[in-house]
Amino acid sequence: MLQPGDHAPVFTLPNADMGRVSLDQLLGQRNLVIYFYPKDDTPGCTMEALDFTDLQADFDAAETDVVGISRDTCTSHGAFRDKYGLTVQLLADTEGEACEAYGVWREKEAHGEKRMGIVRSTFVVDKSGVIRHALYDVKPKGHAAQILELVQAL
Repeated sequence: MLQPGDHAPVFTLPNADMGRVSLDQLLGQRNLVIYFYPKDDTPGCTMEALDFTDLQADFDAAETDVVGISRDTCTSHGAFRDKYGLTVQLLADTEGEACEAYGVWREKEAHGEKRMGIVRSTFVVDKSGVIRHALYDVKPKGHAAQILELVQAL
């Protein structure tokens, strides 16, 4: 698991419009919130994405970009974004490389069945690429507001 003080693992992933986005492009001028979520268009993931979207102006005021990462495809991300009017940039980690690097791909148990999946997690990364906060196994309700408070305190 990543800890505060670690450097954020680098990645280059496609967004919903199939443009390549790398960690290096996202750093330097602004802070970055990277949140990993299990699946597009599911209740908890939709709530979380809408909350981050609703707080977009506050994150902008705090000089912070927000990106969501899941193992869904670019097409799925595009449909999810368009259905709910999301402003958060969604990145497709279909191979799971970023999920592995950030330690969010883990065995989960639901209804007595064990399987691998994304543990909902969020990382606050400063302008120089250092992780300031690493939160694993978070709950979606109120999470975006909690993250905004952490960003505003940087």
